[in-house]
Amino acid sequence: MDGEHELIARLRTLTERAAEGQPARVAIASGDDAAVTVATGAIVTSVDAAVEGVHFRLDTTTPRAAGRKALAAALSDLAAMGAEAGEIYVILGIPDSLAGDAVMELAAGIAEVAGEHRAPVLGGDVTQAPALWLGLTVVGYAPSAAALVARSGGRPGDVVAVTGELGGAAAGLELLERPELGEALDLETANSLRDRQRNPAPRLRAGQVLAAAGTRAMIDVSDGLGADCGHLASASGVRIEVDLARVPVAPGVGEVASRVGLDPEELVASGGEDYELLACLPPERLAGAAASLREIGLPLTAIGSVREGDGVTLVDAKGAPRAARGFDHLRPPTRRRRARRTRLGPRTGQHD
Repeated sequence: MDGEHELIARLRTLTERAAEGQPARVAIASGDDAAVTVATGAIVTSVDAAVEGVHFRLDTTTPRAAGRKALAAALSDLAAMGAEAGEIYVILGIPDSLAGDAVMELAAGIAEVAGEHRAPVLGGDVTQAPALWLGLTVVGYAPSAAALVARSGGRPGDVVAVTGELGGAAAGLELLERPELGEALDLETANSLRDRQRNPAPRLRAGQVLAAAGTRAMIDVSDGLGADCGHLASASGVRIEVDLARVPVAPGVGEVASRVGLDPEELVASGGEDYELLACLPPERLAGAAASLREIGLPLTAIGSVREGDGVTLVDAKGAPRAARGFDHLRPPTRRRRARRTRLGPRTGQHD
């Protein structure tokens, strides 16, 4: 592998080539002792980590995909607050066993996502480590703090709604861990599920649309629908009720769940990693928000309501309550879950 300075030079060339011009707020970019930006309005900052063996495994995904997913997950935190993506800073911890070409492939994945969202990588660091890990700091912007959406604004009477479809990433993880499960699906559906796990899309534009439409509380679905509803309920001091029969489910999730002996609602309620947006908004704002999201090709579905009280109630298709489980970064999965799969994605984010 290259030495530290040679590798940093190669990485800088790669990230600079991926960016199509620096935003006006960047005064000094990568290559100096520190980056310098000159910004106005509200500044949003989030810090994420992705560690091999915890958030991804290189025997089931490529370095490029690992880089793409790590940055997409970080940017999703900005989306959940309605912010525009700004600058990115990356720390790489690299083990001796990882070849230089693999490091460049990892960086290429990061650069691709950065370029897609016109968010320049302005710096970071490289160090030796016992396992591959990434530390990502992402900076976002909004015209003012009032334009942003926190988790704490939910009010009784609000509608709970979600963008896109859920369950796809969890089902995709099952397919990556046990490829034979794909035999129950057509190739297009199986590939779509795997892509939801390896290549999530941060809903940055959708977050801005929802913020402008009057959303009062918002979070990205990373730890699982039940767990993330719990985060919203706790921060807002309310109770959230969700009808699982109304939750939009990605095609193929039912077939995968059946093959692994699970109720499909288990993957939908507890799987996580879809990085869709979960929003609480006044009922009179729902139609306008849905119409605005349709213009960018993304559905918004009402799945529940905000009530007085605390906690989360998930009701299944038979009207029975279901536990609101999800991923906990400091509590390892149960033995059964660990035997079934390795968790690949919920991250130690600034807002988790």
